[in-house]
Amino acid sequence: MDALSTRPALRPLAALTVVAVLLAGCAAPPYRHAAPPPVAVAPQPTMYFYPELSQDEGRQDRDRYECYRWSVRESGVDPGMTPVRHVPPPRGAVRDGGEVVAGAATGAIVGAAVSSPRRTGEGLVLGAIFGSLIGAAAQESRVQAAEAAHARRLAHQQVPMDNFRRAMGACMTGRGYRVG
Repeated sequence: MDALSTRPALRPLAALTVVAVLLAGCAAPPYRHAAPPPVAVAPQPTMYFYPELSQDEGRQDRDRYECYRWSVRESGVDPGMTPVRHVPPPRGAVRDGGEVVAGAATGAIVGAAVSSPRRTGEGLVLGAIFGSLIGAAAQESRVQAAEAAHARRLAHQQVPMDNFRRAMGACMTGRGYRVG
């Protein structure tokens, strides 16, 4: 007879040891999700205005200047004076496996606790498997939420410049120019 069959109290300990050895084989150095390179607000394409009413150079310059000043007042943005702000990447967007390991450990403990005394090892293994799946899903959800929030901040930062461009285009169109 082997030692495990003579001592039933050692079975859960043996199962726990097997699971710990298996999980240790899955351990890897932390993988940090590569942060995207610093992103500044993308430079806006140049707006071109084509005179449709045969406006001369002096008139075109004056119309551009007056529409620029009007657009600044209307939008509250002066592109010539607005500094480009950098939106830092999200700090929480890390895929290091911490949630997976925590989920596996929690699942193993819960699985062992809720299983029958004769099936503690099986409960431990099943709990570790399901816990690691839940931990991986939680980790990926957290990373995706952080990346989505970062994208929303970047889009929100672009709104004032878009308002200026719309105002400038409307003013120049009203003065007889085609915006291109």
